[in-house]
Amino acid sequence: MSEKNREGKRTARERMLEQRAADEASSRRKKKLIVGGSVLAVIAAAVIVGVVVQNQRSKPETPVAAPAGTIGDKNLVIPVGADNAPSVLTVYEDPRCPACGTFEREFSSTIDQLEDAGKIYTNYHIVSFIDRAVAGKGSRNGANALGCAQDAGHFRDFHDVLYRNQPDETNDAFGDKAVLLGLAKQVNGLDTPAFQSCVKDSRFGGWVSAVQQDFDKSSFKSTPTVLLNGQPVYPKNGSEEITPANLAKWVDAANQGKQLGTAGSHGQTPAPTGTASEANNPSPTAG
Repeated sequence: MSEKNREGKRTARERMLEQRAADEASSRRKKKLIVGGSVLAVIAAAVIVGVVVQNQRSKPETPVAAPAGTIGDKNLVIPVGADNAPSVLTVYEDPRCPACGTFEREFSSTIDQLEDAGKIYTNYHIVSFIDRAVAGKGSRNGANALGCAQDAGHFRDFHDVLYRNQPDETNDAFGDKAVLLGLAKQVNGLDTPAFQSCVKDSRFGGWVSAVQQDFDKSSFKSTPTVLLNGQPVYPKNGSEEITPANLAKWVDAANQGKQLGTAGSHGQTPAPTGTASEANNPSPTAG
């Protein structure tokens, strides 16, 4: 074969290889453009969704209805005990919060006794943020059911029943309203057509959202957050770990020389300390 023929074949082969390389490069560029466009589309969609979600979270809501007997700004707080008790115990809880369940199972009987003795006026803020992180409606439905129980005059008993029967955080049992209605049967006088309708219709859904928004605006980021006269006591009060005995001791120390509250005194004035707008010392525990 002549050198000229060899050169011609080599040149043709080189041209073919060069063209193939060019085609492959072009194909890679197209793929990158397609993938890049898809990524940008996903990012854009995520931004839009994020804005929508953030708008939903931050949109101010005024509850159209609040449970009877609630107190404070916009009636967001559920009070238990005599409102003229010398100390205020403020509790922020989420129905799905496992740490809240642990706290309530250990401390509820002591808190009930302190309330009954006129030593503390407990202010409950029932929040519902866990539904944001864990799929389901258990926080919101549970909070609404607690609002319905408050409206019916049976909050404390239903609250205690709810936490004694709390499912695992990832189990959205409280998202099923039938489960909540079933638990209500354990509270004498609560399982009525009015209560059932309140739970099924999510009558206090707007109120639940408003309570959560109040929590979002506060310095508190976790549950349970527990304050005694505006100062955090869960899990510690200074260097002392909280126990039922220590809680009773701290309350007695705070009440020393003060007149105890009287049974049956349940006014509608806001709690003097511990509200989301007034207290600035969040508990470090997470729910």
